[in-house]
Amino acid sequence: KPSDGKILPSILKAVGNTPLVKLNKIPKAENIECEIYGKCEFMNPTGSIKERMVLRCIDDAEKCGTLKPGMTIIETTSGNTGIALAWICAVKGYKCIIVLSDKSSKEKEDIIKAFGATVERYPLGEDPLSENGKYGKSHYLHKQTPNSIILDQFSNPSNAVAHYDNTAEEIYYQCDGQVDMIITAAGSGGTTTGIGRKFKEISPNTIIIGADPYSSLFAEPPEINKTDVKFSEVEGIGDKIIPTICDRHNIDKWFKLYDNESLNMARRLIKEEGLLVGSSSGTMMAAALKAIKYFNLGKGKKVVVLFPDGTTNYLTKFIVDQWMEQRNLIDAKNTHNYWWWDINIMQLAFKPCQNVDHSTSPKEVLALMDKLKVDYLPVLKNGKKKRVIDGVATRTNILNRLIANNSPNDEVKNCLVRMFSKLPKESSLGLASRVLEIESYVVIMDKVEDVDIALGVVTSNDVFSFIENYQL
Repeated sequence: KPSDGKILPSILKAVGNTPLVKLNKIPKAENIECEIYGKCEFMNPTGSIKERMVLRCIDDAEKCGTLKPGMTIIETTSGNTGIALAWICAVKGYKCIIVLSDKSSKEKEDIIKAFGATVERYPLGEDPLSENGKYGKSHYLHKQTPNSIILDQFSNPSNAVAHYDNTAEEIYYQCDGQVDMIITAAGSGGTTTGIGRKFKEISPNTIIIGADPYSSLFAEPPEINKTDVKFSEVEGIGDKIIPTICDRHNIDKWFKLYDNESLNMARRLIKEEGLLVGSSSGTMMAAALKAIKYFNLGKGKKVVVLFPDGTTNYLTKFIVDQWMEQRNLIDAKNTHNYWWWDINIMQLAFKPCQNVDHSTSPKEVLALMDKLKVDYLPVLKNGKKKRVIDGVATRTNILNRLIANNSPNDEVKNCLVRMFSKLPKESSLGLASRVLEIESYVVIMDKVEDVDIALGVVTSNDVFSFIENYQL
C-alpha cells in the first residue's frame, strides 16, 4: 500500500509503489480483449526495478553486520543493478566498484560514474570464471580491495525476498486481488523467483509467464532454447548460466523472443502508449501478446506486464533508427532517392583488411596504423590464418588506454573495441551511409565456414570518394 506521507525523509524512500498503467492502443491493434497493465518500474528514482533488490540486499547486509561504514561494495551487472547500487552507495556513503560487460551501453557506464563509482569492463566471450570474466573479475577485485564485499545479486537470497515482500504485494494490491497472468523475465532471477513464489501462495490460479530472448538458456523445457542465434541485443535478461537465486519452478510457461520482436515492441510501447521503456520491456510485452492468445484470455481478465527499465539507458541503441537498420531490425529507406543507394558496398575502393594478432603490442599497432594511414585495424583472436576477429583496435582507444597508464608493450587485446559496428558484405551503400551517420567506421564482414571474418573498414570518406569519383 502506498505511503501516506507527503514528504520523504530520503530519496531511498521513493523506491517502489510504481504506477500500474492500462495499455490501450496496442491491445486494440492486436485484437486483445482482456485488460493489459504495465508495471512501470522505470519510474523508480534511477529508472529500474533493480533498486528494490539492491536496497533490500544492502539493508539486510547492514542488519547482519556484513556491511559496515567505510566499506567498498563490488558487483557484476548488466548495468541497471550497477546504477542502482552506485546511487544507493552515494546516498549511504559506501565506495562502489561496478563490473560491466562490453555489451552494456555507454549511457549506463556514464550514469554509474556520475554517482562516484568506479567501472571495470569485462569482454563478452571470456570464460565467466576467469580473472577477466563475468564472475571471476569481481572476485579478483574483491581480493585486491581491502574492506570490501561482493553484493552478488546472483546468489543473494535478499534479491528474491525484495520482490516476494514488495513487488508482488504491490501488484496484488493494485489489481484488487485479481491477477490472471503476470509476464516476467529473468536476469539474476530474483524478480521471477520472488513474484512467482508469492503469487503461487496468495493467488495460485495466476498464470506466471517467463519471457526469454533467443541465445539465452533460461527457458524450459531446454529444447525450446535450441537456436542458431548466438547473441541478443536485449540487455538485462537472459544468460547461458542459470544463477543460484533463480527458481524457475513457478513459471507456468516460457516464451522465446527474437530481437526484432522485442525491440520493435519496445519502440511501439514508446510511440503508441507513451511509455519510455527499455529493451527488455519489449521482450515481455511481445511475450504477453503470445501468452494471451495461447491461453485464450478474454474480457474481464487482467494481465500484468513488468516494464523493468526505461529508455534513458538506450539513447544510442534501439530507439535510434540507424542502429536498428544496421542490425536488420527495420528497413533502411531511400527517402531522398539517391542514385547510389542500392550499389553493393564491395564496390567501394577501400583497402583490403590488414589484420593484426591480438598479442601484438599497442605500440606496434600504432606504428602499423601510421604506415597504412588508417585509424582502425581489426584484431584477430586465434591467429592470422584463421582470421577470427576479436575486436577493433582504434587509434583513439589505444591512445586513451596508453594515457591511462597501460603499458605500450602490453597486448593490444586489452585495448580493443569488441562491440564494434559491422555490416555483411552483401549490404548496400545506402545502408552503410546510414550507419556512418552515427558511427565513425563500419567493418565489412564475410562468413566463411560459419566463421565471421573482416574484409575491410569503411568510413564516410570512402563513401564520399566513391560518389564524387563516380559522378566524374
